[in-house]
This record gives sequence, C-alpha cells and structure tokens, in this order.
Amino acid sequence: MLLYNNTFLPVQDLKLAITSRAFQYNDGFFETVMAVDGMLRFWPDHQARMREATAALQLAIPAYFWDGELEEKLLQLAKQRNVPQLGRLKLKVWRAGAGLYTPQINEIEWLATAEPTQPIPDVGIKVGICQTAKACFSPLSHFKGPQAPLYVLAGIEKQASGLDDMLLLDAKGNVAELISSNIFWLKDGTLYTPTLESGCVNGILRRNILRGCLQQGIAVRQVLAKPEELVQADCVFGTNATGIRGIEKLEDSHLRINHDWLQNLKAGLQV
Repeated sequence: MLLYNNTFLPVQDLKLAITSRAFQYNDGFFETVMAVDGMLRFWPDHQARMREATAALQLAIPAYFWDGELEEKLLQLAKQRNVPQLGRLKLKVWRAGAGLYTPQINEIEWLATAEPTQPIPDVGIKVGICQTAKACFSPLSHFKGPQAPLYVLAGIEKQASGLDDMLLLDAKGNVAELISSNIFWLKDGTLYTPTLESGCVNGILRRNILRGCLQQGIAVRQVLAKPEELVQADCVFGTNATGIRGIEKLEDSHLRINHDWLQNLKAGLQV
C-alpha cells in the first residue's frame, strides 16, 4: 500500500505517465520521515523544510500539507504497512504537468511509501574523503532531491572502498557533509558543524541540535573548515533523521567517539 496524491493505492495499481516531471527532470524534492511510537518524529521540522523547498522550487502546495491532514494520512499509511512503532516513510513531491524545462503548471503530484527499518547500531563508522563528487552550494542544496546524483556517486565510491560512509567536501576543500548525514565535531566545549554555504543539506536533526544548543547556552559555530580539524576534535559524529553515529576513523586517522557529551546528546534527543 502507498499514498498517491492523497489516495491510498495498492502498489501494483500505481501508474505514472512517461511525461512525469519527476522522471523527466527530477523536478521536485523528497523527505525521509521516521515513524516512531505511533508519531511522525520531528514532523514540524519536516514541514518547515518542505516550505523552504516549495518556495525555492516555486511549487503550489495544497493546504492539507500544513493543516494536519497529511500528517494523519502518513500515520495511517504507517499503520497499514505495520510500521507505526518504527518505520521509514519517504515522501516524494514533484511538479505536475508536462512541458520541457519551462513547466506548464506549478501544482504538484506526490507519493508516499512506508517501509520497516531498524535502529541504527551504536558503533563507530569508518569514513573516507570522497574524490568523485563535491558538495555545491545553491538555492536548492539545503533540501533533499535536486542534487541526488552527487550522493549516488559518493555511494558508489563508498561501496568500492569498503567503507561505511564518505565525507563530501566543497570545491575549496571544506568539510560539507556525509552521504546522507550532516557532520558535527566537538572541540574544547564548542560544537562545530559546516555552514549551509558548504553545500550541505539542512538536516532535520541538524536543526534540532542547533536549536537545542541555543536554548541550553551551549557554544555552537557553523563554519567552513578543513578535514584536518576533525582529526583534532574531541569527538566527531554524523546525524540524520534516523539518529546519531560516531565517526571512529577518517581515512587513516583514528577519531574519538566515546565522549560523555555525545552520549548526553543522544539521551536528550532520544536517538
């Protein structure tokens, strides 16, 4: 079962036209939302990012995206797929109509799926520096979808290298993000993360961590930094909607991941 344009459909009944702008031009965005304990985790932050994406792409979004109806439908989908306690929902939104690069209309079509998932292992990961793709700042780089081929290339390189993830840099060699995670590091009581100018996605957990630090008076800086700064950090970790993972190795350098600050962060965010 899936949701297509606010209607529940069996998967085999889904029919998308060859003229779909999702297929022809990747003209849209997507959100990955976690269903946890019968709720959509961080849903207000997902809505905020969707508003940013629709504004950047100049899409006309129906009111039910914001008034609670979409949230309820997604929860119903999670229940129908038997994953309300722990599931991964993917919401794909694209411009409707045909046309070439110049669209005919700005209304949308959308599709939501729900699949089971597992808690992320609480073990450190090994990361390499990506050589085949560079993060690139643009009006579209802070949300998911438009720059997906960059992450595909990084994923291919990760697979070939036998590592757990890849660190993407921008064109000037500054740290940007992991394949599907933001990156943070702690040094002398100050938390650091790449600025959006690096080309990184403005991730859901990234927003929560920055907001929480501000509320608790924890020093945090959004910076342009070289990979060498990670090696000197007190701990380094990646974050996305599924949770937090410590980074224990970057290329040939061993990093620190066992830090009380990181454990307290996980406990505070319940991830």
